[in-house]
Amino acid sequence: MPTATIILNRTETHDSLTISAPTPGGLHGRLQVPGDKSISHRALMLGAIAQGETRIQGLLLGEDPRSTAACFRAMGATISELNSDLVTVQGVGLGRLQEPIAVLDAGNSGTTMRLMLGLLSSQPACFFTVTGDDSLRSRPMKRVIQPLQQMGAQIWHRHGGFAPLAVQGRILQPIHYQSPIASAQVKSCLLLAGLTAEGNTTVTEPALSRDHSERMLKAFGAEVLVDPETHSATVVGPAQLQGQTVIVPGDISSAAFWLVAGAIVPGSELVIENVGVNPTRIGILEALLAMEADITQENCREVAGEPVADLRVRSSALKACTIAGDLIPRLIDEIPILAVAAAMAKGTTVIRDAAELRVKESDRLAVMAAQLNRMGANITEHPDGLDITGGTALTGTEVDSYTDHRVAMSLAIAALVATGTTTIHRAEAAAISYPEFTTTLQQVCGV
Repeated sequence: MPTATIILNRTETHDSLTISAPTPGGLHGRLQVPGDKSISHRALMLGAIAQGETRIQGLLLGEDPRSTAACFRAMGATISELNSDLVTVQGVGLGRLQEPIAVLDAGNSGTTMRLMLGLLSSQPACFFTVTGDDSLRSRPMKRVIQPLQQMGAQIWHRHGGFAPLAVQGRILQPIHYQSPIASAQVKSCLLLAGLTAEGNTTVTEPALSRDHSERMLKAFGAEVLVDPETHSATVVGPAQLQGQTVIVPGDISSAAFWLVAGAIVPGSELVIENVGVNPTRIGILEALLAMEADITQENCREVAGEPVADLRVRSSALKACTIAGDLIPRLIDEIPILAVAAAMAKGTTVIRDAAELRVKESDRLAVMAAQLNRMGANITEHPDGLDITGGTALTGTEVDSYTDHRVAMSLAIAALVATGTTTIHRAEAAAISYPEFTTTLQQVCGV
């Protein structure tokens, strides 16, 4: 019986990943995924502005957290060399970030730029300039700039609200912001800005977004009030933050690739260990269970305030479902890999209310539709979503990640159920959030 081949081809400019199916006998094994990216960012940031030492275990070693660490080192925080065992951060104290002598570079990380803007805006008498790569400079920043300006922030930007940005730190005033979108980045930016403001800074959302900032701010000593019924979060300022020990669980967004792979490759059984299952992040589990995937949570526990479990997935016959409404904020990053699952499910899966995907690292709706259709899928694009009619056999061909890490990894999983050979161009994008993705892919395929 032929075996799968998985080859990473490196060049000076871009990498390509070549995958040939089939995978006889399915995918098997126990694996761990990188640390949660959202929690890694927040641990570095709060450690940098807290008093004393913060110790971080399990930090994600992708490019995005490295950008966060570099920015806060430039503003006076002492951050040890990044590794997954232990990172120490000596904080400068709240409101005491130093004015950097160079431009702060957020790389490809929207989380770094948006959350950091809340802190920079509230540093009196300091001037900051912030930029990012080509992709980040095309992503909308008005969604955080406008409410920050309501708090009194002074921010200059390119026409349309794009980076590069310049920030003159000022004393800010608390506000109650009614966010038009459910966005953890917007909410977190304003809560961080409110740490030094006198009084209550509140963000109310139309639906519940991930709550890692609220949990971690409480752990570091801030007074945070949460009202689940109104989807509101409040920080009481001025706050005092004290360094903590943070244990970063596995990222459910990274686990999602193996959950789908285990579900769609016949004969598979995988266990993904130590995965964060925060209720605001498990939309991917809800969606896959609605598609009748065989997934169970085992060894459920709490680690440093975050719920954690091992996830077991077995292959099954998936059925179409509708993914929309309040579920979207809980799985927005997982829609590219859910599109792969839907392409293998019986019936037509409908995805709506996901226009936010058009302003990610790529236009993920357009890119996933185009690339999967190149492989033989049947996907119709809509302004805020996709209609995916499953059951069509996929065929290997040349596809492109558009330098989007989640697209690159989603196409690699699709290649496991395609006949022939698939080549994914610009596959190096996976390193942004999952540097060991190709190695793990070879592991579960027995290559």
